[in-house]
Amino acid sequence: MEATDMTKTNTIPATAADPTMAAGTAQFLTPLVLGLQALAVNGKQAHWNVRGSNFIAIHELLDTLVSNAQASADLAAERIVALGLPVDARVATVAAKTQATAVPAGFTQWETLIRDVIADMDAVIADTQAAIDGLDEVDLTSQDVAIAIKAGLEKDRWFLFAHLAE
Repeated sequence: MEATDMTKTNTIPATAADPTMAAGTAQFLTPLVLGLQALAVNGKQAHWNVRGSNFIAIHELLDTLVSNAQASADLAAERIVALGLPVDARVATVAAKTQATAVPAGFTQWETLIRDVIADMDAVIADTQAAIDGLDEVDLTSQDVAIAIKAGLEKDRWFLFAHLAE
């Protein structure tokens, strides 16, 4: 065999083997990608506009939330693409297909802002649980992705909620 033959590869998308599985996976993971993208945008909005005595702690915690949401969106999107399907998470698509709207546009006291961010997180957590439940019959590898995303969301939610707990 010549050396040039070793560099040639044939790439066959996973969907060639099972397009139904790929479509089913995308059905459950796409809402996560969109919700997590919205959470990242709204989390950054909250980060810039938080006010009050717990400013620095909340400001820094929101940066972590944004980073985690972006990484989780990337994880879910890459799973869909690995199965051979595209992802549409453009800003217009995210705005049109998500309900994460609790975070206000302007300066907000930290207590109110945390409640608003948690409300946005709860919407994504509900979609994540739906994905976990639905993927049980479709694709266990993708279900593992959703489980990991839920664990991260619940941890970030706990850190935020701890500021409100008495």
